[in-house]
Amino acid sequence: MPPPHAKIGRLSPEQVETLKRWIAEGARYEPHWAFVPPVKPEIALAAPSGHPIDAIVTQKLAARGLVLQPEADRATLIRRASFDITGLPPTPAEVEAFVADGAPDAYERLLDRLLASPRYGERMAADWMDLARYSDSYGFQVDRPRPDMWPWRDWVIRAFNDNLPWDQFTLWQVAGDLLPNATPEQVLATAFNRLHQQESEGGSVEEEYRVNYVNDRVTTFGTAFLGLTFECCRCHDHKFDPLSQKDFYSLFALFDDIDEAGLYSFFTPAVPTPKLRLLDDKTTAALSRAEESAAEAAAACDRAMAVARASVADWIACKAVPPDAFEAAGGTIPGEMVRFAFDGRAQDGTFADGLGSKESATSPAENTVVVDPRGGTPCTALKLTGDHPVKTQVGNFRRSQPFTVSAWIKPAMRYDRAVVFHRSQAWTDAGSRGYELLVDNGHLRWSLIHFWPGDAASVRCVEPLSVGEWTHVAVSSDGSGKAAGLRVFVNGKPAATDIVRDSLTREITGGGGDTITIGERMRDHGFKDGLVDDFRVFSRLLSPLEVRELSAPGAIRAALEARSDDEALAEYFAAAFATEPAIGRQKLEAARRARDDLAEKPREIMVMRELPQPKMAYILERGDYDKRGAPVEPDTPAALPPFPADQPRNRLGLARWLVDPDHPLLARVTVNRLWQSLFGLGLVQSPEDLGSQSTRPEYPEVLDLLAWQFSHPTADGGLAWDMKRLMKTVMLSETYRQRSIADPKTMADDPLNVWLARGPRHRLPAEMIRDGALAACGLLVEKVGGPPVKTYDLPESFKPEKADTGESLYRRSLYTFWRRSGPGPVLESFDVPKRVVCVAKRDTTNTPLHAFVLMNGPQFVEAARVLAERLLADSAGDADRALARAFEGLTSRSPDDEERRIVRTMYEQQVGWYRDHPEEAEQLVAIGAMKRGDVLPVADVAAATAVINALMNYDGAVVKR
Repeated sequence: MPPPHAKIGRLSPEQVETLKRWIAEGARYEPHWAFVPPVKPEIALAAPSGHPIDAIVTQKLAARGLVLQPEADRATLIRRASFDITGLPPTPAEVEAFVADGAPDAYERLLDRLLASPRYGERMAADWMDLARYSDSYGFQVDRPRPDMWPWRDWVIRAFNDNLPWDQFTLWQVAGDLLPNATPEQVLATAFNRLHQQESEGGSVEEEYRVNYVNDRVTTFGTAFLGLTFECCRCHDHKFDPLSQKDFYSLFALFDDIDEAGLYSFFTPAVPTPKLRLLDDKTTAALSRAEESAAEAAAACDRAMAVARASVADWIACKAVPPDAFEAAGGTIPGEMVRFAFDGRAQDGTFADGLGSKESATSPAENTVVVDPRGGTPCTALKLTGDHPVKTQVGNFRRSQPFTVSAWIKPAMRYDRAVVFHRSQAWTDAGSRGYELLVDNGHLRWSLIHFWPGDAASVRCVEPLSVGEWTHVAVSSDGSGKAAGLRVFVNGKPAATDIVRDSLTREITGGGGDTITIGERMRDHGFKDGLVDDFRVFSRLLSPLEVRELSAPGAIRAALEARSDDEALAEYFAAAFATEPAIGRQKLEAARRARDDLAEKPREIMVMRELPQPKMAYILERGDYDKRGAPVEPDTPAALPPFPADQPRNRLGLARWLVDPDHPLLARVTVNRLWQSLFGLGLVQSPEDLGSQSTRPEYPEVLDLLAWQFSHPTADGGLAWDMKRLMKTVMLSETYRQRSIADPKTMADDPLNVWLARGPRHRLPAEMIRDGALAACGLLVEKVGGPPVKTYDLPESFKPEKADTGESLYRRSLYTFWRRSGPGPVLESFDVPKRVVCVAKRDTTNTPLHAFVLMNGPQFVEAARVLAERLLADSAGDADRALARAFEGLTSRSPDDEERRIVRTMYEQQVGWYRDHPEEAEQLVAIGAMKRGDVLPVADVAAATAVINALMNYDGAVVKR
């Protein structure tokens, strides 16, 4: 029972006594009906139609003294079915053919034809976009376009048109990436989980938003598949349903294990990780060939290096004369680009390159030159504040280019995080794209990055960095872009490293910050109070002996004189002087660059990919991201069926738990939403909440009948998760086929049609209103899929976008560019949600704004004008005939005598006005991008346009009956 402080009233003494007596007499507790699996129905009731839905409904109606209404007339029925299945109206020819078809199976054949149409997938996808919170932008204040999510929307359309079984449709979206040998299509489906808002504003806390993203996935899962309000138990136990805060974070643990950043990149167009590269067969083959070419070039380079190393071994063994280049080198290190000793500032504040080039370094005065002994010898160095950068003019290396950077550094403390140097624009604001040397929890970490964390190669030193001591550090990349190609040397010796990330797939350049910066980075932690000296950059991969030379000058000369370190000398010669390896390295770099250029072209989309090791999840006190409480294991809510013992504790196990035919919620929730789409109201009126606070369904038997059938195999009498068969099953019932008007008393007593004593009657959704007008006027471009388009109204949206031209203006509304902070104004005026969160039911309003949009929106005025021109031309100028045909196209029926009179009067008034005001006629018919004809009198066209535009606003054009 609710506690007294809930303030929802108290039971009377009589009620308390009744409850006590009920308990004393052996009251049995029953769980909430939605948490009990539906059982196989045994319909013993009779219905004239023989349909089980009708049997249940007619019996309950009879108890109220009611009966089903007669079947709607044929024109109404085909219009109703066409909108419900395809989202578009039937053509006048289709209406005429259906009305004339007297065969007993005419209606069933109509349903089969409509369900086979590619329009079906588009219509069904429109509803799923609301649940999935699909948007073409990231959301929040910046709300930048996110142009690469539409391939998931197209997958949804294909899945509906292919009639992918609903259990697979669900499983793929929750955990397609975890299926054995998952296909790209199955991985693509998991983009469902990444359609939430994402943030990039300055000052945002990355972990806070990462946690918000996981929270969103949990609540979306709860709404879309379970029909439960999980938002309530993010901060505390649910007040009404048996869902605890632990339940929430147990689900959180199942959606947490991906390599995800809390912020997307502001400075680069990088797709946040994890992601899927979208490849066609041609690109896949080209990439495969490029990888093979790079591998062949690497093998050839290795062979050349081996020959070069062998020649040095012969020389050391006195079997050959030392190469001239080797002898003349005298211990030098070729390929050095700059060297900054920071011995003193010039008058202009710069530090000169010790090699004599013009590539100086700059630093604010806050970074000071100090003298600090190193190895007993006084030396000058630069002391860094951590907030002021030292900027160089070099270092814009691609991932295919080998390079080496070295410096002497002296940490002032054990840093949790500190940037020693980097080549990037920013930390979170650019996804760290570039390369960086950090101190990470006291250890050096060296990384090449396209987008952190999931698209990077990174290694971390096993041993911590010494604090308060001078340490020589050199880092290098061999151009492979692999973690194995990253090396760290400490005091001239190779350091043992662990691989942090090895998933770099794309380029590390771009996005700004194209040269090396020392000691500081935007929105990051600098090398505060640390010292740096002898900073050197090389445009090649140095050999270990060369790195030893940087740390201890004279090391190369000593090795040459001693001729004892065969391996080091051989590697030095092959890396620095041998001709054939040099040629091989050039070819290898060219092959890798060609591969990398090709890899930049395919689109990418955010998806789910599980980390090798799951993260630990915690109950977050009051839902705060930084207040971790007790740890939790992945699990499902205790009030629902237990997690299957034979399934992995990950999203795949969760998905299989969900699609079990005996799960109490998935089928019920899905059936209820389908019923809502057909009748305007679900069997449970709160599709987002089937919990204890929901309205108990008027017809629980219908809900359970359809839920059991939908989820169980055909061998048992079920539908095997077949969505098309489920829709057809409902639409074949007399309950669905009734006319939508009952007697006045029934209409007054049951305005929402909860009793189902009449057929559906409700205003069409926004997309169907716009698409229906375009289709009826012959403007709709029926091209399935593709990038979002920008329609006439987007220049007037909250964040204006320039409208497209050509056929993009006339695509179905499903493809309209959807900015989360402000969808297209025409659609928004008819109650589409912003899709900030998962929405299971749209609001439905009725305001003067609707008429204003329909009678003034450029796309509606243009559509009316195009239809007017066509019908007037086809009718040889007979306005009555033309307008009657327009009425038929917009309402799917012929006008009655009174409607004809009204339309005729409207036309006569309008044509008189426009003949007296020809300039206004010209203005009206000039609206829209579609070129108008010049044969018909402009006043006639303008008058017909005005009348047809008014008809678009007519109840019969925008309400489904």
